[in-house]
Amino acid sequence: MDGKLIIFSAPSGSGKTTIVRELLSKNSHLGFSISACTRQPRGAHEQHGRDYYFLTAEDFRQKISENAFAEWEEVYPGTYYGTLKSEIERLWSLGKTVLFDVDVKGGLALKEYYKDQALAVFVRVPSVEELEKRLRDRGTESEESLAKRIDKMNYELSFAPNFDLILVNDKLDDTIAKAQQILEDFIQD
Repeated sequence: MDGKLIIFSAPSGSGKTTIVRELLSKNSHLGFSISACTRQPRGAHEQHGRDYYFLTAEDFRQKISENAFAEWEEVYPGTYYGTLKSEIERLWSLGKTVLFDVDVKGGLALKEYYKDQALAVFVRVPSVEELEKRLRDRGTESEESLAKRIDKMNYELSFAPNFDLILVNDKLDDTIAKAQQILEDFIQD
């Protein structure tokens, strides 16, 4: 195992995906880790090997038995998500620092597996109320799904102290600049 990994995890609506996209657009030495999953592609725009590695549940379980994952989780019964070790090795072979946009449990599992080669960053908004406002402003949630997301968010926030760093996303431009500095400091370390 050689190379480094930078992991961004956060509750939904915290801005981690936006931060990761910005870092990828500004840093050619980064490579985005493509996750494996057992769900079906969403429409024609999601492609195997670009958005996800779409596997059958049987294939996924086979890879679990082969110890092919750095981390994996059964998110819902029969629906798996995970990070293939071969994906990380592929990016390292290209000379890339691997960048992740993963859920909280996945982020902590990657940090545990890769130890000092990994930097785990927890992205949070200034308050639970702000996160709820962001989710409401999206206009994509029913009251029931919003309540579930808020419950999940409160649960995920409890894991923040287990990460190497907490990045508060209050002003997006400032947060992206801080994320860029975090990235540079870790890579040069």
